[in-house]
Parts: sequence; C-alpha cells; structure tokens
Amino acid sequence: MTPDAFVALLDEHWPRILSALEPADREELAALLQGLADAVDPQAVQASLRRMRRLLRVLPDEHAVTAALRDGVRFVGAPAAARVDRVPVLALLATLRGAPDPHPVRTRLLAAPALAAGEIAAAPGDPGLIRLRHPELGDRYPRFQFASGTTRPLPVVGLINRLLMADRDPWGAADWWLGENRWLRGVPAELLGSVPDEELTRAARELVEGDE
Repeated sequence: MTPDAFVALLDEHWPRILSALEPADREELAALLQGLADAVDPQAVQASLRRMRRLLRVLPDEHAVTAALRDGVRFVGAPAAARVDRVPVLALLATLRGAPDPHPVRTRLLAAPALAAGEIAAAPGDPGLIRLRHPELGDRYPRFQFASGTTRPLPVVGLINRLLMADRDPWGAADWWLGENRWLRGVPAELLGSVPDEELTRAARELVEGDE
C-alpha cells in the first residue's frame, strides 16, 4: 500500500476513526498528519506513517481500518515517495482541528433514518428510489420513501423522484424531500400522507419546470 493509498483509507473511515480516539490520541494524530504533510524525503514519510499506524492500533478490533492493518498493510517495500499528496492530508488535519464540515448538507441527509439495500423490497437500481452512498455503511435508502412499517416504496415518492431525476442527482432529490419547502410550508417527507399526493407532485413539478 502506497502512502497516498493509506491516506485514502483514513479519509474513507475518518468520522469513525475520530469517534474512537481519545483526546490525547487525536492530538498525537494531528501532529503526525502535520509531519506527514511537511515531510520532504522518503524516510520522513515512512516514519510518520509507521507512527500513525502504531497509534491506530487503539481502534476496536471490528473497525475497518484495524482489519486493513491486520490483513497485511505494510509500508516496507512500498514505492518510495519523497512527499505525499498534501491536499487530502491537510483536509483531514483541518477536520481534526475543528474546521467546518465541508459537506454539511450530505452529513445532514445521511443522518436521516434510512434502510440498507438488503432491507428493501424494490430492486436496488430502481430509478424511482433515492440511493445515498454512506462512507461507512454503503448504500442507504432514506426511510420516508417507504410505506410506514413496510419496505414497500410509496408510488408518489417514486413519481416525484423520477421528476427530480433522483437517479442522476440523489443528493439534490433527498435535499428537496428533507429540507424546508416554502411552497408546501413544510418538509415534504414529513407531509406524506397529510398533504394530497397531487400537491406534493405539483410542488416538485414547479421546481423542475422553474429550472428549465
């Protein structure tokens, strides 16, 4: 595994890594990331990575990063690199030091109740369903799309999702459903069943036609 690939592994699991570390470990990790960003020769890069790898041994056994380390992630013999790509390293460091979430909308949408692909009755590739990619949990389907207490998709949701082109822009479609809608004076997902389907559909159509 190359140094850049290891940084990509950290980025993929970053929220869970941070939630599993104690404050002192976070401080040490910040110092190691800064050292990695500043490294100017292969020896310094390899030293920072080895120290970081040792630090991450505090993660739970079931953690995905722990599994990757246990399954043979080694830097010995990896292509020599005088530097790593500083951009992703500094992005991780900024998050660790309390910088604003670079994807606040996606974070909010992923926090909404959802089902996994194996839990739904419809085909996972159904263009009438919003499918959001969670960095840790894989494909997630917002729960509002299904009839209460079931995994059966609601017809009106499928119709509106197609209008919103959810297969091309799932994040935009999810934001429409889960955000405040001035035209409807409420959150569309929360209005399912209490507002006529025709009114919800009309609101979505107004949005689509207004963008044309």
